[in-house]
Order: sequence, then C-alpha cells, then structure tokens
Amino acid sequence: MFSVLSRSARRVFLSPLVAGSSQSHQVCKTLKNTWNTQWSRRSHESPWERDVQFRYYFILAITAMSGYFGGSCVLYADASSNASPTAVTIKECSNPVDRKKRILVLGSGWAGVSFLKSLDCTLYDVHIISPRNFFVFTPLLPSVTAGTVEARSITESIRKIVLKKQNVKYSQANCMNIDSVNRKVLCRPVADYLEPGKNDFEVEYDYLVIAVGAQANTFNTPGVEKYCHFLKEIEDAEKIRESIVDCFELAALPYLTKEERSQLLHFVTVGGGPTGVEFAAELHDLVYEDLCKLYPDLMPFVNIVVIQSGDHILNTFDQRISHFAEQKFQRDGIEVKTGCRVLEIQQNAIIMKEKSTGKKVEVPHGMVVWSTGIGTRPVIAQFMNQIGQHDRRALVTDEWLRVKGCENVYALGDCATIEQRKLLEDVAYIFTLADKDNSGNLTATEFKEALDSIRERYPQIDLYLKRQHMKDVMKILDDPQTYGEGERILLDVEQFKKALSKVDAQMKALPATAQVAAQQGEYLSRCFNRRKKCEVEPEGPLRVRGDGRHQFHPFVYKHLGQFAPLGGEQAAAELPGDWVSVGRSTQWLWYSVYASKQVSWRTRALVIFDWSKRFIFGRDSSRM
Repeated sequence: MFSVLSRSARRVFLSPLVAGSSQSHQVCKTLKNTWNTQWSRRSHESPWERDVQFRYYFILAITAMSGYFGGSCVLYADASSNASPTAVTIKECSNPVDRKKRILVLGSGWAGVSFLKSLDCTLYDVHIISPRNFFVFTPLLPSVTAGTVEARSITESIRKIVLKKQNVKYSQANCMNIDSVNRKVLCRPVADYLEPGKNDFEVEYDYLVIAVGAQANTFNTPGVEKYCHFLKEIEDAEKIRESIVDCFELAALPYLTKEERSQLLHFVTVGGGPTGVEFAAELHDLVYEDLCKLYPDLMPFVNIVVIQSGDHILNTFDQRISHFAEQKFQRDGIEVKTGCRVLEIQQNAIIMKEKSTGKKVEVPHGMVVWSTGIGTRPVIAQFMNQIGQHDRRALVTDEWLRVKGCENVYALGDCATIEQRKLLEDVAYIFTLADKDNSGNLTATEFKEALDSIRERYPQIDLYLKRQHMKDVMKILDDPQTYGEGERILLDVEQFKKALSKVDAQMKALPATAQVAAQQGEYLSRCFNRRKKCEVEPEGPLRVRGDGRHQFHPFVYKHLGQFAPLGGEQAAAELPGDWVSVGRSTQWLWYSVYASKQVSWRTRALVIFDWSKRFIFGRDSSRM
C-alpha cells in the first residue's frame, strides 16, 4: 500500500510543476471520482479496512493539495521575478474631516509617559519623538550607582509601554528645532551618527506636548564639564558605579603613597539636595557594608564629603528632617560642609569659598558628583528665544500648561514652569464682580462670596489659608474689626487690594520632581480626553475678564509627600498634613511606595528581587 501511495504522491506532486494548472485540475478531478467510488464501498468493508483506506486517501489528498499550491507558488515566483519593482507609498487620509488630530510628544520621561498612559489614543494620532527609547525610574538612580539596584531593573521600553495603545508610533530621534508657526518639528535620528544631518526629517503636528526634561546646571563653573559626574540619566549612574570601583582598584596598587591613596578615595558630592544626599548615603553603605570586606587595608583612606551652598542640607524638607539628616551623617562619618560655594573644579582638587570667613579652601578629590540643580536644554533655549521668552530658566506656561505665546503647544515637567496669574493683576475686575450693588464698597458677604468664587482660578488663596492654618477667608483681613462688625464691614478698592497683596506673596514655583511631572501628564491627558465635550460644555472656573467659563479646570498640584533615604536602612519622610517620619520603619515605607510606583510589573519584580539579592548576597562591586 505504501509503495502505491508513494508513486501516487510523486505523480500528483510533480504534475502541477510540469504541466501547469490545467493538468493539476484534471488530477484533482480524478482523485474526486476515485474518492467517491471508494466511499460507496465502505458499507461492505470491515471497520479496520475502512480506517486504513480513510488514512490512505486523506494522506493522498493532502499531498495533492500541497503539490498544487506549491507548484502555483513556484510558478508565481518565477513570473514575479521578471517584473519590475514598484514602490509602496502609504498616504494619509486626504479628507481633513476623517483625519484624526495629531499629537506630537517630545520626551519619554515622567511627564511624557504619564501623559501617554492616561491618554485615550483612539481619539488622536499620537507620535512620540525621543532619543531614549525607554523610561527610567529616576528616583532610584542613586541606588544604581552603588549596585543596590541594577540599571535594567528601573528601565522599561517605550514601545512596550504603548504596545496596547492604538494610533501610537515612536521614532528614536533628537528634536533639533521647533517651528510653532508652521507647526513642524525638525528631528535627527539617533542612529545617524556617521553622517549627521543627512537623514533629518520633519514631523507636523496639531498639538505639541514638550516633555524633554532638563539637564544639569553647571552655573558656568570652570572644570565641571571635564572633571565631574552628573546624575540625570541611567548612563550617568553606570559611569559613577564604574568610577567608584576604579578609584578603589587604583588605590590598591602597591606603588602608591598614602597621600595618593587618600586623594583617590576622597569622594565629593556637590549639592545637598535629595539626589546628592541619597547618593552620599548609598556610597557610604556600599563602602562600609561591601567594599570594606574586599579592600580592608584601604578603609582608613576613605572620606565622603557633601558640599552645600546653603546653611543646611535638604533645605526643601522640614527643618526636623534636615537636622536629623545632618546628625546621622555626622555619626556615619560623612563630612557635611555647608555655606560653601564652589569656584573651580581641578583635576585633583576642588576650590571653594566659605561664606562665613570669605577664605578659599582646597579640597582633594578622586571623584566628584555634581548635583546642584537643573538647567535648560539647548533646543528649549532656542525655542524660548523664538517665542520671546528671554532670560527664563524654563518654558513659561499658564495654569492649563499652555506655552505662553504659542498656540496648541503644551509644556510640562522639568522643562517648564507655571506662571500663576496674580490676584493684584485682576483686583479691579474682581472688585467689580463682587460689588453687586455698585456701592463702591464690599460687605462681609460680598467679600466672602467673591473669594469663594475665584479660589479655583487663583489657587494661591487656598495655599495661603493652608499655610496660615485658616479655615475662613475672612481671616485674610488683618483685623476685620477695623472695617466694621458683621455685615457692616465695608472695604473699598484700596483696602481690598491691601488684603489680597499678601496672598500673592505665597506663590512659589513648583519643584522639579517626578511627582510634579507625573501629575501634570495625567492632568493634560484628561484635558485631551474631554476636549470635545468641554468645547460644548466648559467645566472650568468663571472668567474674571470676559464672559463664560474656562474650557478646563486649571492644573493644581497635590503634594503627596517626599522621601529622603539616609543609608543604614533609615530614611526620612515628609507626608501630607505636616507629618514627619524618620527611622527604619520609614525605610520600609519607602520600599513599598517605590515598588508600587514602578511603571510595569516587570520592573516591580526586578527591583524587589534586587533588594532581596542585596540583603542576602550584598552588592556586586565588579566592573563590567
């Protein structure tokens, strides 16, 4: 039977290749007749015979079909090889009514990713431009420098984050220029390093979201770019980790003197903010928990120094946290130099000036980490000059994150700052709206109703009441009794202006933190998701100048607290409601919060695994 099957299969398989499609159709017709004839005889055969014959004809039919389609493919391939190649062009919908509005997002940091994750991408055509094709959980960068957490554990691919999103595409490129007049952005591919500028391309947009972040601010200090490490990107953290190991390996060489070893193992952090303090704490734990076992003879030469220009480290935190951090660093042997301004960074020394005495002091160093704040990226500085925002540290936006001087351009994160409108700029209009009887004076009821109606538009009112621990807006008046009692309180325009002047004094720029950037991204995505509805039914506050309401509610930052890990399994936390927590329990709270804030379950599992691995095996100090 198998020999017959083999001959039949060869005959059926080869027939389309030799004779073409006409003979192959004839073969299939013959197979069909044979199949029907054999099928009619099944009633006279045993089940075993029917089963064998069924398998025989089933295999024969499959072989025939394979030969037919295979031969057709071969013939099609031969015919197509002689045809001329044609270019495939994908065109966008020419009908402007059917075309979705395009949102161009610049950046893949906290603000950009938060915006993308919350945006309803079915409503828009979204295009992401960023030189970094991954997201970095930046609060854990100091942990990467000491090997507590691996670099891959805090990064997630942008393409993976938006994998389930529709109408989203990503291009790995640098933004070179922003043309807000023609609504175009000039981009340069990152991989175009051989011939820069040859493959530049432009991307048009309907809405532009700028979230490119910021770069380290050197304050034009000589030697910073050449001799210092920064801690803004994942590459910076890996370089610092390698440099730490290099310093110890060089100091372990047998021919060095004690002075040379002391200079190599002198680690300096310039900047006493959260990043600088956390790096100093991580470095201390790395040295005295892991490296001390590998380099015991070098421990007497190790010195860790934090240089701060202000009077205290962590000056953005509560004073209790600042004092606790300074006392703990003193116990751990970390030297804190406050009131010192760095003048120059040399190859082996730092020249700084003490504010108290005015003397210049020289501090040796083997490695310097510069963490003194943020500066403007060149593309943003160029764009600011184009739109008339000169001498600004960041792009100025209004309360709805719209860049002032541009249409349909938004900026969020570290590259932008919100310029809150002052009450005194609109005090005359507010007074006119509040004075319902046009008497020229405000009663207590009119004063209270006026401030209650504009509290959303001017969030500094709530900020002032919160900081002064007030619940009633009438408390804003220094001494309400001087204006009368009860409903007999009367305020004219000048008195009203004087009462509100101290409210504007409470306004401060938002900190350049991941928390602010994430909240801004979520807020802006909600605005885009509700854009069509709010065009018909505006949901914002009443307009002080003009009629109607604003389209959206303004952005209001909600501070959820902040952490400062101090090493030795101790941390400090400033929580909402003026709560302050320090110690080991706060460190475990830090673990839980940072694990829950990871961008994916993959990074969450990897970070927890790295922490567990460090507890059991210690940190890896090898240089890769």
